[in-house]
Amino acid sequence: MKTKILFLSLVTSIFASQAQAQNSTRVNAMSDEISDNLDLRAVADIFGDSRDLQDFERRLNDPKLQISNLDLNDDDEVDYLRVIETVEKNTHVIIVQSVLDRDVYQDVATIEVEKDRNNRIQIQIVGNEYMYGSNYIYEPVYYSTPVIYASFWSYNYRPYVSNWYWNYYPSYYYAWNPYPVYRYRSNISISLNINNHYNYVNYRRSNRAPILYSSRRSNGYERQRPEYSFSRRNNNITNRYELDQRRTTRYSSTRNNADYSRNRTYSNREAGNKRTENQRDYSQNKVNSSRESVPQRTETQRNYSQNRVNPSRESTPQRADNQRNYAQNRVNPSREAAPQRAETPRDYSQNRVNPSREAAPQRAATPRDFSQNRATPSKQSAPPRAESRRGNQSTENNRRS
Repeated sequence: MKTKILFLSLVTSIFASQAQAQNSTRVNAMSDEISDNLDLRAVADIFGDSRDLQDFERRLNDPKLQISNLDLNDDDEVDYLRVIETVEKNTHVIIVQSVLDRDVYQDVATIEVEKDRNNRIQIQIVGNEYMYGSNYIYEPVYYSTPVIYASFWSYNYRPYVSNWYWNYYPSYYYAWNPYPVYRYRSNISISLNINNHYNYVNYRRSNRAPILYSSRRSNGYERQRPEYSFSRRNNNITNRYELDQRRTTRYSSTRNNADYSRNRTYSNREAGNKRTENQRDYSQNKVNSSRESVPQRTETQRNYSQNRVNPSRESTPQRADNQRNYAQNRVNPSREAAPQRAETPRDYSQNRVNPSREAAPQRAATPRDFSQNRATPSKQSAPPRAESRRGNQSTENNRRS
């Protein structure tokens, strides 16, 4: 039993939390600016695609298109928009009204279509002053003439008045919850026809249209909340167009500030990265320079050593050649001098021998010559003495015999 009670309490708490989350989401989805929830350019776009005003009303409330996001009565459902028309001669005023309660309607915008004397059709979509401010007007320029124009000037034309009212709606319609403004804008930007153009103006071309509109005007929501008009919601702003311009300026300035802060942050990050890269590059340069310097020094040393080796190697053979040549020169003169020296002593010895041999008979024949020979140096007289002794011995031997 206790287990069942705990289980039921847990399930109840889960559903309660989900309901609170949905409620908070719905509150956050709503916008304080009413004009954000209905884009008049989208109204002008579907008006040009419609066959008649009945088709135009169907397109306005089509759940698939979701042209409107208005919830003026705060019932968390998008309001149904009905269409009524008033006509005088060539002037047609189509009024778009939001159904808030039984017999309570609020005008949202008017479409003023008028043909001049030259059969030129002028069309203006005018926003309600309470919702959009004064003179908020768009002039659509369609790429082709809308079919709906032909129905306005047909024979026996009857002004269109919607048959639908509070809690009585067509079968194709069902209420949907309003979306956040950003989602609604994205949906409208996709649904707009890119071939059409919408020019903003701040004046009305028709003088008769405002008079016709005053006779069919409905301002049920304005009477309930007079303090919630556009002029009070937005101080010192004329209309919705000026509000968009200021929003664009604020958005661009905020975006520029955000971009500037991002750029500063990004630049600081880049500067930090660059500083880090510079430090890394500097360290790498130091390492590379040291690494590069080493091979340079090694190469220079190698080149220097090679240069030192090469000259030594080159000089060695030169020295060897010089030495060899010098040695050969030394050997050649010695060899050449040897025979000269050998020849000179030989000649000298022969000369010495010949005089000695010739002096011998002279010494024997004439003793005066011997005495003269003795007067010559000892070295030269030595051989004659020996020869004289030999001659004396020979004479003695001859005597003995």
